[in-house]
Amino acid sequence: MTTVAARAGETRPGEILWRPPADVLTSSAMGRYLTWLEQARGLSFGHDYHALWRWSTSDLAGFWGSLADYMGVRFHDQPAAVLTDVTMPGTNWFPGATLNFAEHALAGPPEATVVVARSETRPRIELTRGELRARVASLRAALRGLGVGPGDRVAAYLPNIPEALITLYAAASLGAIFTCCAPESGTRSVISRIGQVGPAVLVTVDGYVYGGQRYDRTAEVAAIRAAVPSIRTTVAVPYLERVNTVPDSVDWHDLMAQPAELEFAAVPFAHPLYIVYSSGTTGRPKAIVHGHGGILLEHLKLFLLHDDLGPADRWFWYSSTNWMAWNYGASVLLGGGSLLIFDGHPMRPELADYWRMVGDEGVTCLGTSPGFLLACQKEGLVPRQAADLSALRTINCGGAPLTADGFRWVYRAVTPDGYLGSGSGGTDVASSFVSGCRLLPVRAGEIACRLLGVDAQAFSDAGQLVVGERGELVIRQPMPSMPVGFWGDTGGGRLFGTYFERFPGVWCHGDWVTFSAHGSCQVTGRSDATLNRGGVRLGTSEFYAVIDEIEELSDSLVVHLEDANGGPGQLILFVATRDGASLTGEAAARIRSLLREELSPRHQPDLVRQVAAIPRTLTGKRMEVPVKRVLLDPGAAPAEPGEADALAEFRDLGRQLAAAGDGARRGTRNASAPRGT
Repeated sequence: MTTVAARAGETRPGEILWRPPADVLTSSAMGRYLTWLEQARGLSFGHDYHALWRWSTSDLAGFWGSLADYMGVRFHDQPAAVLTDVTMPGTNWFPGATLNFAEHALAGPPEATVVVARSETRPRIELTRGELRARVASLRAALRGLGVGPGDRVAAYLPNIPEALITLYAAASLGAIFTCCAPESGTRSVISRIGQVGPAVLVTVDGYVYGGQRYDRTAEVAAIRAAVPSIRTTVAVPYLERVNTVPDSVDWHDLMAQPAELEFAAVPFAHPLYIVYSSGTTGRPKAIVHGHGGILLEHLKLFLLHDDLGPADRWFWYSSTNWMAWNYGASVLLGGGSLLIFDGHPMRPELADYWRMVGDEGVTCLGTSPGFLLACQKEGLVPRQAADLSALRTINCGGAPLTADGFRWVYRAVTPDGYLGSGSGGTDVASSFVSGCRLLPVRAGEIACRLLGVDAQAFSDAGQLVVGERGELVIRQPMPSMPVGFWGDTGGGRLFGTYFERFPGVWCHGDWVTFSAHGSCQVTGRSDATLNRGGVRLGTSEFYAVIDEIEELSDSLVVHLEDANGGPGQLILFVATRDGASLTGEAAARIRSLLREELSPRHQPDLVRQVAAIPRTLTGKRMEVPVKRVLLDPGAAPAEPGEADALAEFRDLGRQLAAAGDGARRGTRNASAPRGT
């Protein structure tokens, strides 16, 4: 591989830091796919990725059909077609086909290590594929014995431990539907999610450990069970204690004691695999249903072609089970390699310990966030000197824009000749829209390309395609991993209103994007009121549901100010008190604590600030987007009549933040954790 070194102090974006090697058609998975297309389908694209991408979005049946053939997708019943309609929403993919996601994830040599689990509190665990299959088989049989069948929901309240993966694969093998919340989530947050989908079984822990601190969750488990009457059986994984301390539950180890044969239910292509949740900006979180076939094909494309993942690779992206990246990681096994997971705080006692773990475990493909890389850079850490990173060949960065300087730092301090990809996507499609490809150079500060099969574009407010200027990120052609639907959304009205109402027939994602003439892009934050904190999206309505119950407060509004350098930014909660009484420091601390307990640690604002009144539109909606706009740009002209007076106090605050300097304006917290913490 060829590296182009950056000159010290250089700041221009677009500088090429890595070029494809001369043998890219044989040394990369994408190159081998190109060769196969020419030999098997008579399609010749040479080294031209953009020509390949244009074909993949103009001939959807040709591309996705070729991908299924090339990847050897195991259809139990063959499809009658690749798709029957390109209309969105409502595209019917691979009609008549049956398959099973778990069958693909668990296929391969039984002796190969596939999961390595590390933890703050538990011993290191290695599972071979044979051992993982045996545990999945035992749980599958146990779930069947509990009456779980195709279409039933299995919910997990688990940290990132092997038991969570085993539960997902076991549920999928049955045709049951998996859903999960992390145990740091408060009862309100969990109930608003899994309470919608009516799980029959809850798999839980008695608590968890983070940063050396123990958190007992038995009271939360009791509250969840009381609020979700569909739960017939609770399965408890002993975690804080050696024995099961969750009342009226089945012990995990007892349930797993009986060996069984592993089987896979043949389910339709769109049969639900798992349910993930939106942020909850405009109401209760949407329960997004993803299907077996769509996730399988999308992740085969993403991991095996774009990420170049193979049997020799070990993949790690530190994540909570609350975040789509955890579900995403469960697909790593499709490439035949192994997955490293971590439970707890991986940077104790210092940032370098994270990199030492990456080196010690031979990680070859690392996912991380700009905020974490920035924290390492600010600390003066040189990871390749702190740890043996000789195995590391790929770094994927997401959750926020990675600056040009961040790109250069990676090549100086982490890996001088590895491949650095930056990407952006969403829980909504359980994947990325834009990311990297080894057929293209790595340019400082830019996302390399649109992914195959993803017709991503930028639209103006009038719905016109724009290049070289900021616009709404839209998808003009269907993707198999677009949601099967929202749970309980009879008729699909909520799904349509979420993605297709603004530009009929076109998916509007809610991000700002700028595409260059050569196909690279920069994603520069949310265009709606959703809060993007380190890659994890938080819904504003969840904040308000908690705050509205505090008697001394009359109104509230929450915004997140992104950090242009890729840091965590600043989450600000504005409150108005009843009768104009002053908000004390003690009251602000109580509000922050309540948000943590009821929702999650991520929901704690960096700043709680009292204002005279919360600005609202004529229809009573909080003016979240206008407030954010004037905080970031106090000189911005009002977008709507009447905004000027309503936003005057916030415009003054924006000027104060600007005068205080970029650090105060964009967030002052130390970004000491990678994406997902």
